[in-house]
Amino acid sequence: MRPASSGRHVSKIIFSGIQPTGVPHLGNYIGALRPWVETQRSEPATTKIIISVVDLHAITVPQHAGSLRQSKKQMLASLLAMGLDPCRCIIYEQSRVPEHNELAWILGTLTPMGSLARMTQWKAKSGSTQIFGSDHAIATPGLHLGLFAYPVLQAADVLLYKTTHVPVGDDQAQHLELCRDLAKLFNKRYNGDILPLPQTVLRENGARISSLREPGKKMSKSDPNDRSRINLTDSAGSIRKKIASAVTDSQAGISYDPGSRPGIANLIDIMAAFTGETPRSLASSIAALSHRELKEATAETIINALSPIHEHYSELIQDERMLEQIALEGAERASEIARHTMREVRKVVGLS
Repeated sequence: MRPASSGRHVSKIIFSGIQPTGVPHLGNYIGALRPWVETQRSEPATTKIIISVVDLHAITVPQHAGSLRQSKKQMLASLLAMGLDPCRCIIYEQSRVPEHNELAWILGTLTPMGSLARMTQWKAKSGSTQIFGSDHAIATPGLHLGLFAYPVLQAADVLLYKTTHVPVGDDQAQHLELCRDLAKLFNKRYNGDILPLPQTVLRENGARISSLREPGKKMSKSDPNDRSRINLTDSAGSIRKKIASAVTDSQAGISYDPGSRPGIANLIDIMAAFTGETPRSLASSIAALSHRELKEATAETIINALSPIHEHYSELIQDERMLEQIALEGAERASEIARHTMREVRKVVGLS
């Protein structure tokens, strides 16, 4: 797939968004955030990299105002601590750029209800594919327009910056296809190519880091058991304790078999993510280790990798004035692009 072009040169623009869930966990870092840092290093200076802390998406579930503000600050400090450079990237909070909402409304006037109802995440949260026009749609707690229209705002997030590439996991690919569809609908309706079609860039299959307590599930911030995950700011002692209590199995020796030995495979996946080896190659080289020795080796690998992030985060989170300044400057840079796009959009729509 190629982004839409009018024949002129189009600079590469990469957009990524992340919910303000506070301090990310190890699974977030390995699966999504570390690749952002690698992209920052590998892309030429002509590539624009935009990273949005999507706080408007966050309020589709109940949030305490003070907790949300703190979570946004923690997320920004975490992104900076892991190596994202606010001079190289545009890092900003979504709600500081009101054009996101305006474009979402305009796109919403083009979005078929059926397309939103088919979204896999909506169906999973609603528990039903046939709820419209029923009492269930009115009475079910937690079902509301924000959740239903979430993909439209997500499309606006991407299209507002004339994004050419969006790195996503499999779970978001469907939303990006809707985004492309809405760009096509808009361009067709208004006889132009104002909104380029972003290219969906599926992230390479990497380690799927699982819960330390239930290795059949993904590591998650929503798990009430803090021992199920490694947070990027956990101390060395906390990391050792969590890994020591990780669920494994009763089989002697070490082998890589995610199907029958998910707990052992999860620890191997974590180690391999930092050593650069394939999980099977790593497993072969440590086959003689006991479970305790594997856990000790895994803990030390994590500590060595995360210690610099932990230390930098501890400094950054104390400097609220600096974090606010970075957030403001990022929003100003994002707004400059957003205002330009919306001037074009308003003109063709007839709003200005």
